[in-house]
Amino acid sequence: MKKRKWFKKAELKKKLTQKKFSCLTLLVTILCTVVVSGGSVFLVMNHQMNALKQANQAMGKISTVYNALYNNYYKSLSKTKLVEGAINGMIESLGDPYTEYMNATETQELNDSISGSFGGIGAQVQKSGNEIKIIAAISGTPAAKAGLKANDVIVKINGKSISGYSLNKAVSLMRGKIGTKVTLTIKRDGSTFTKTLTRAEIPVTTVEGSLAKEDKKVGYIVVSSFSENTAKEFKQTIKKLRKKGATSFIIDVRNNPGGLLDQALAMSSMFLKNGKTIVQVVGRDGKPTVYKASNELDDNFKVTEKTVVLMNGSSASASEIFAAALKQSANVTLVGTKSYGKGTVQNTLPFTDNTQLKLTIAKWLTPNGTWIHGKGLSPDVKADYPSVAYLPAISTKKTYSEGQNSKQIKNLQKMLIYLGYDLSEKTGYFGDQTKSVIEQYQTDNNLTVTGTANKETVESIEKQVAKKVSKSDNAYKKALEQLQK
Repeated sequence: MKKRKWFKKAELKKKLTQKKFSCLTLLVTILCTVVVSGGSVFLVMNHQMNALKQANQAMGKISTVYNALYNNYYKSLSKTKLVEGAINGMIESLGDPYTEYMNATETQELNDSISGSFGGIGAQVQKSGNEIKIIAAISGTPAAKAGLKANDVIVKINGKSISGYSLNKAVSLMRGKIGTKVTLTIKRDGSTFTKTLTRAEIPVTTVEGSLAKEDKKVGYIVVSSFSENTAKEFKQTIKKLRKKGATSFIIDVRNNPGGLLDQALAMSSMFLKNGKTIVQVVGRDGKPTVYKASNELDDNFKVTEKTVVLMNGSSASASEIFAAALKQSANVTLVGTKSYGKGTVQNTLPFTDNTQLKLTIAKWLTPNGTWIHGKGLSPDVKADYPSVAYLPAISTKKTYSEGQNSKQIKNLQKMLIYLGYDLSEKTGYFGDQTKSVIEQYQTDNNLTVTGTANKETVESIEKQVAKKVSKSDNAYKKALEQLQK
């Protein structure tokens, strides 16, 4: 899942700094305690001195091990690798998947996802075989200004072939600091040419809205994450849909991994009466900080129209805060499947080498005080895509043929049945009937009839399944029904 940042870095840095006592600070603290506390000073002093002593002993041991390894190990070692190994070892001891040390690349990716923008060229790309192909050049971006077009194939980046590269790796090479340059070698219609582009800020829209095709009085809004501008985008989208005639809303936070707490607070407050609880955040002291709806949070902008929220097993963190707030404090109906269940709060501590520590600093509770961590938030109305939508992709590295037996073939059989083919073979064994159905599918879709599930056939079947599944959004249909009651 995507990584999250919740509070201002400066605040965390201040808190962490406050916990590091120099000898002088400790002495001042002890003297002040003598004046205020009288006889309790010795207990306080012993506790603090013991804590300092233990910290020094621990750091001394770490330093000794570091020096022993670096100077005496039989092979030369990287200082960076040793330091990062020590850091990661401490983090792993916590058993917390949300606390992690992030390298420079991971840090940049997190910051990009949170800021709602990144440095890049503005080209939407996809993996096509071993090639990286441009789908579209976003208007006004370096890619569009350079004349890049749909179906252009990126052959090289900065003079190096990217054949066989993963989509993520290729994208990471094209992204970078705003103002820096990247050179692309492009193949178009049999010819090859080179373009050097200057990276610019590429905005990422996190909110998309439209009127429902089935009912023009329903505004359908998809919120993909909670980034720095999400609440602002959401407010603008609500206003536009109102002008178009929307009198009720479906808010879709399915597959939304979360993001910034302040954005979730602002959006939640829009739907709640002032004074209603949004969320409770509990730190290590066990005392909850209660966040309530207010004009300050939502900028005096309220959504009073009837609303339904869509969620699923990939709705996590900030999206769960939003859904829980609307359910428990505004009586909004939740439709879909149980949410992911991430009930902790993270913050980041940046370092000068562009790496950072992301650590869990608190847990959050729903308005009624429930901790949903590891449990998820249950919907009021259960609805989901057909089960075939969750089948894993079938490998196209091999051809499936008669006499074979595997889970891949079993999934293929399930897909064919979903597409309406009469197939009683469902166990994963590729028998005569499966061969016959494959031949029929190939005939129906103008493919070479081989009776085997080769790459072309498998990709075609998966494409047809995806197309049919997209029209079988049961949760969306249920949400519409709820609004029409």
